[in-house]
Amino acid sequence: MHKEELLELHDEMVTIMEYFEQRENVDEDLFEAYHQLDVDPSHVHKSKSEHKHAVFVLGNALATAMSEDEFSAAGRVGKRMQELADDAESKI
Repeated sequence: MHKEELLELHDEMVTIMEYFEQRENVDEDLFEAYHQLDVDPSHVHKSKSEHKHAVFVLGNALATAMSEDEFSAAGRVGKRMQELADDAESKI
């Protein structure tokens, strides 16, 4: 995936995150790990690896927000996103 495509995906995922942040039944700390990264789609100067890591961290949080439990489809996606985030972080 090219960096421009990754930035576009990152931007779309942030839009979804903002939707979940406005919902009352979503834990307000759910996206804290993503916010602590301080990497958002407008930070085009950040490396592709940093954006990739942010996308996986955000993907994990989004999957968690959508999951019933860790064994649901979204829960399994969240677990995989966490594995990918850990891998991407090791390459930064």
